[in-house]
Amino acid sequence: MRDLIRRYWRTINRPSTYFSLGFLTLGGFIAGVVFWGAFNTAMELTNTEAFCTGCHEMRDNTYAELKTTIHYSNRSGFHAKCSDCHVPHEWTSKIARKMQASKEVWAKVFGVVNTREKFQNKRLELAEHEWARFKANDSLECRNCHQFDYMDFTRQSPRAQEAHQRFLATGEKTCIDCHKGIAHELPNMTQAQLDANAKQNASKQ
Repeated sequence: MRDLIRRYWRTINRPSTYFSLGFLTLGGFIAGVVFWGAFNTAMELTNTEAFCTGCHEMRDNTYAELKTTIHYSNRSGFHAKCSDCHVPHEWTSKIARKMQASKEVWAKVFGVVNTREKFQNKRLELAEHEWARFKANDSLECRNCHQFDYMDFTRQSPRAQEAHQRFLATGEKTCIDCHKGIAHELPNMTQAQLDANAKQNASKQ
């Protein structure tokens, strides 16, 4: 047994002694393809609606709220999944977001929001994290589906026309500045307003 282990170790330690360069190159290429395919398959699995709603924290709170909105069901048949809005489509940004999501696993393990009451108490903090992310990337996930260049302003209300042409065209504001709470219930905004006022007063001093 010990000799067999030594033999395997020598083969792993100096593979070129036992295998040709062509075999090693081909083997490495095949192994790379298999790894890349498995990695991407696992990545896409975590983007499915079934995965996102697999825990009751999301299924009974945010997902239940989404099901009552136009993003879930509408006349055109378009259905926005959790990952459409909460996971960037670009590769590098997607990987960074997945790394950040490790905190959500921690929250699941330790029951940070495992009851409705806990979730409601944490809702403002969770929402502010997402709003800040949307603000930082210029509401990229919104614009993956809603593009300013293809908006038909004649089918929008006068107020929407004015706001979109003024803010989106100039970059003065981004989607999330005006469209908070369109897919999920808004948290209690009283504390958010108090925090915003305190921050504004501190900047003036």
